[in-house]
Parts: sequence; structure tokens; C-alpha cells
Amino acid sequence: MRAIRIHEQGGPEKLVLDDLPLPAPGAGEVRLRVEAAGLNFIDTYKRSGLYPVPLPHTVGQEAAGVVTAVGPGVTEFRPGDRVASASVAGACADEALAPAAQVVPVPAGVTSAQAAAVLLQGLTAHYLTTDTWPLRAGETALVHAAAGGVGLLLVQLAKRRGARVFATVGDDAKAVLAAGFIGRFRTAYGTGAAGSARGSRTHGCRWRRPTGRSRGGRSTQGSGRARRNRGWWRRR
Repeated sequence: MRAIRIHEQGGPEKLVLDDLPLPAPGAGEVRLRVEAAGLNFIDTYKRSGLYPVPLPHTVGQEAAGVVTAVGPGVTEFRPGDRVASASVAGACADEALAPAAQVVPVPAGVTSAQAAAVLLQGLTAHYLTTDTWPLRAGETALVHAAAGGVGLLLVQLAKRRGARVFATVGDDAKAVLAAGFIGRFRTAYGTGAAGSARGSRTHGCRWRRPTGRSRGGRSTQGSGRARRNRGWWRRR
């Protein structure tokens, strides 16, 4: 099978296409034929050397496709099932292994490309709105980078839970994109997310429980200034 691997860490030029034997699933594992693979920042970190990995290394950890084999002890999946996982061992390959406990079925009507694109970001948005701080109806959430992958999902999940959502974005084009999910948008920012947080405070919005992506730097400082006195601060 084909697999995109690195034999040494560095830039994109280190990615090579290798021919490997088909892996056999071990106990508790499934093997899937990869139809779509997600690309995330962690993949670039592993490639560049920011995150050390054993070499050679097949890149990618998020994929969706069809189960082709299951290992001993796996009863919840069988060959032919459409699945996705964010814990794939080398997603950028024709076929790959994943622990069955970290595989989910893909519903009818959801393409493999959609499943691979949304899973890791969706899990992040889900735990932020349900575990880090279980949002309740009537609460207010401040979402940074609201036009990004996690941000757009976070806005939708927060609204679904009945929260009032305010968002920061980096430019006007991103504001239009985020407004499509928030339903309304008032431009109140300087340059980038930090300016947005400052502008929101100027317009009288004092956040009780900021929830969302903490991007660091000026946006983190702006979020702190935007809180009301004795307000909560949550970071992931």
C-alpha cells in the first residue's frame, strides 16, 4: 500500500511516498481503507521536529473510510462499516490502523471528507462547551478565532445549548463568515482578536464566563480585561 512518510524531520520536502505492506490489526484494533484524511497542526509539528516521533513515521492521525479488517476482541465493528477516528496510526496511507475504542461510526448522509475534516475539531469544541464549562441557557460565551475550524463549531454548539455568543475574528472577511452562524455581528475590533476583545469591552459587554479558544498573547490579555470583576476564566 502507499503511505506518506518522513524519514527525517524538517520541511514539507521531507514527505515521501513509500510502498508498505498492509498492516494486520492487533487485539482491539480495526483497519480501515482511508477515503479521506484530516490535516491538523499537530501533523506539521511532527513533521518539522517540534514534536519528536520515531522515524520513519507515517503522517496523519485523523481519517475516515471503510473497515476492511478487525482484530481479536473487536465486536462493535465489522468489515464494510463506515467509520472515522482521530487516533489513526498513519492516516495518510491507503489503509491504516486505529484502536476500536477510539473509532466512531459515520452516519448516513455524512461524507468521509466531512467526517475526517470535522472529527478532531468537533471533539475539541464539544469538550469546551460540555466539560471544560458546561454552558447553560442564558450564559454568555466569548469565542476567539470564531471563523476557524474549532471556532465555527464552538459557536454552533454554544448557541445550541442556549448561550449568548460573542465572537472575535481577525478581519472583515472572517467577520462575514462567523456572522453566518451567529446570526448577527457588530464590528467592534481593532487589529486581530485582541482588538476585538477591547472593542467588545468598550461597547459595554462584560463577560462573566469567557469560553472558547485561547490563542495566547494579546488576545489572552484582551480577554482578561473584558471580564467583569470576579468573572471566571477558563483555558484549555
